[in-house]
Amino acid sequence: MDLSINMQKAHAQTRRHFFGQAGMGFGAIALQQLMAKNGLAADGEAFRIPAKAKSIIYLHMAGSPSQLELFENKPALTKFHGKDCPKEYLEGKRFAFIKGTPKMLGPVFDYKQHGESGQWVSELLPGLSSIIDDVCIIRSMHTDQFNHSPAQLLLHTGNPLLGYPSMGSWVTYGLGSENENLPGFVVLASGGKTPSAGKSLWGSGFLPTLYQGVQCRTDGGDPILYLSDPKGLSRKARRKTLDALKDLNEYQHRHVGDPETLTRISQYELAFRMQVSVPGVMDLSKEPEHILKLYGARPGHVSKAESAADPRRLYKGNDATFANNCLLARRLVENGVRFVQLYDWGWDHHGSSLGESIDETLPIKCQQVDRAIAGLITDLKQRGLFEQTLIVWGGEFGRTPMMQNNVNSVLKKGFYGRDHHPHAFTMWMAGGGIKPGAYGSTDDIGYYIAENPVGIRDLQTTILHQIGLNPHRFNFPYQGLNQRLIGPTEEGKVIKAILS
Repeated sequence: MDLSINMQKAHAQTRRHFFGQAGMGFGAIALQQLMAKNGLAADGEAFRIPAKAKSIIYLHMAGSPSQLELFENKPALTKFHGKDCPKEYLEGKRFAFIKGTPKMLGPVFDYKQHGESGQWVSELLPGLSSIIDDVCIIRSMHTDQFNHSPAQLLLHTGNPLLGYPSMGSWVTYGLGSENENLPGFVVLASGGKTPSAGKSLWGSGFLPTLYQGVQCRTDGGDPILYLSDPKGLSRKARRKTLDALKDLNEYQHRHVGDPETLTRISQYELAFRMQVSVPGVMDLSKEPEHILKLYGARPGHVSKAESAADPRRLYKGNDATFANNCLLARRLVENGVRFVQLYDWGWDHHGSSLGESIDETLPIKCQQVDRAIAGLITDLKQRGLFEQTLIVWGGEFGRTPMMQNNVNSVLKKGFYGRDHHPHAFTMWMAGGGIKPGAYGSTDDIGYYIAENPVGIRDLQTTILHQIGLNPHRFNFPYQGLNQRLIGPTEEGKVIKAILS
């Protein structure tokens, strides 16, 4: 049965839409302003503070690398190697896979001190070691989640449950993009799989969908799926099609009032502009040879691991996928993209099966990322972009000082592994007003934090502070609460000691 437009409106109406339309349509007016290039509307100035950084490049090693093989030099742990784990580290503790009494596992690789700061860094990271004086290593991170998906969600969305906006969505909602022809939030993935929590890690949650991350591909096809016009459709014809869709969507919004209709219009227009802007930005062949060598990048490189059922068995140290993504990240922030998120999968080294070992797979993964990260920092510095770009590196938690024993109770070549460890792990930050050096420390075996603990809320609070958003006042009203990335409590603190 056909319904009149008024009946359609009544059927489509929801409580959220009703209050969005109430007061002469202030909700709709506000949303139109939110979609502006500047992010929040004029009243958003209440959330903004002086910024140290204009953009963020977040390098997430999905699966969580072992801090004990990369940044935590623990001679005392070597002394315990092969011995039964003391009961005080097991009683009352929850582990993802460890059973019974595991053996202690000493550091597998050698350490040396580097830079004027004398930072201990593993032999696996020669590139990072060369620029270590530009980096602040946070050795005292902790989280309350010990499984991948909830830990990743907590880190990137502020909540271990699905349905919340990602950090990149929050930042672009608050600040917008400096380039109206590119998305404010871009995602680049490598390693052959997406992280355990999936694409929710760059979703917009309850924020307008305009602010969700746009995933760009680097496998030789179109940089963004479905962005190109079908064969035979001219740009002029596409423009006429979009104009007709805009008229229809505006008509629907006037009569039904769903705010997401405005988002849809804005997304269509951005996609039209991106058809011209994205191919140029994503074309690495325009980079000079010395820059490609700096990163270890290879334009047009497509790794077989990226499409394999189990990519870990195909990993090669000279795989340029992550390097290409790092170079793309520089090109994107250089062109005004606010938040660039790199996810590299394959860092979950349990030692339970082939391709996930600390002794064999971790060195390969380090080869894939180390030169590229050092190149990224070096390149940002020589272009005058380092101080205005905040770089964050890390996983969702750490690894245990004990070996994982649910499959192999005795160490075997190619099967060295550690379980998930939420109590202490390492991340680092650089650029964007961050003071180089080190912060925090752990006990003699790296099990507990010894000084200056840094929680996930503290990290999120510091990132928002550096990008110019007041982390405690910056919110979005949803389901009766002023929702925030840092959660409803005041536990998140800016880590002032690491700020320059």
